[in-house]
Amino acid sequence: MDKGEFLTASKVILEQLYDEFTHLPVLEFNELDKDKTALIIVDMINGFVKEGALSSPQMAILTPEIAKLTQKFKEEKMKIVALADNHPEDSVEFCAYPPHCIKGTSESLVVSELQEIGGYELIEKNSTNGYLETAFQEWIVKHPEVDTFIITGGCTDICVLQLALTLKTHFNHLNRKSRIIVPENGVNTYDLGIHFAPLMHLFALYNMRLNDIEIVKEVK
Repeated sequence: MDKGEFLTASKVILEQLYDEFTHLPVLEFNELDKDKTALIIVDMINGFVKEGALSSPQMAILTPEIAKLTQKFKEEKMKIVALADNHPEDSVEFCAYPPHCIKGTSESLVVSELQEIGGYELIEKNSTNGYLETAFQEWIVKHPEVDTFIITGGCTDICVLQLALTLKTHFNHLNRKSRIIVPENGVNTYDLGIHFAPLMHLFALYNMRLNDIEIVKEVK
């Protein structure tokens, strides 16, 4: 396929995807089984929201919505896990990304808006995929009743995508039914050069939906 054909075909597909992902269903909170549902908050920490080399306004705009959902989960005494980048100074991840969220610095802390609400179990992570942390896997084993996960935070096309796909394949591997749900208004990614946030966000949502992950407009 030459460049012209590629661009023409891509425009048609992008228009279709755009329309599909701007007309998503709303998930009613009362539809969730409180005992079987957990909220996972990914990297809503200072180093991605407020300061540092990887902070982004696209992440900052998520704070009110995630805070509202966290408050609701807390009020209903439902399970909440906050995954937070906490890297050693010599983290090999810094070969791919600038140094960020070094353990013991303010960048590695959950944003104050969520700290004030509390009610979550904090799990530190040293990679983009929070599932790989032993503490997170232990949490899953400790809560076998949980089969529904609401994933929020960032970035849509990196940490959220990797966690959602790995969680889904974990349950598929065990031949257990699960619901992995991503509210579109609760995730986002960053702008940098050709990494155009709206496009990368859209592609990540499509990738997740392709793998039986539910994409909803919001949890209301």
